[in-house]
Amino acid sequence: MAGEAPHDHDLIVSIVNQGYSDDFMNTAREAGASGGTVINARGQAHEGAVKFFGISVQDEKEIILILTSREKKVPIMRAVCEAHGLNTEAQAIVFSLPVDSVLGLSFE
Repeated sequence: MAGEAPHDHDLIVSIVNQGYSDDFMNTAREAGASGGTVINARGQAHEGAVKFFGISVQDEKEIILILTSREKKVPIMRAVCEAHGLNTEAQAIVFSLPVDSVLGLSFE
């Protein structure tokens, strides 16, 4: 297919506590990411929402998606895990998925 990039990209998926996506993305950019997409989400690790003064409260999370070249994936993942991993207030969980093809984007 014309314009299709070879299979040399990965999608880095991160789940962080709400409010930490800007710092997370700053770290990712310093490590080579060109950008990312942040999606608001709710955590469901426990059984339902926690009641606090009669109000249901659920853990607010942010999902960060970073499409990157395969060669930049490991340095980005290492940097964000060191700065924002499970032992920090951001409590980031980071994993990657292979991307079969990319259309309409150019990576420099």
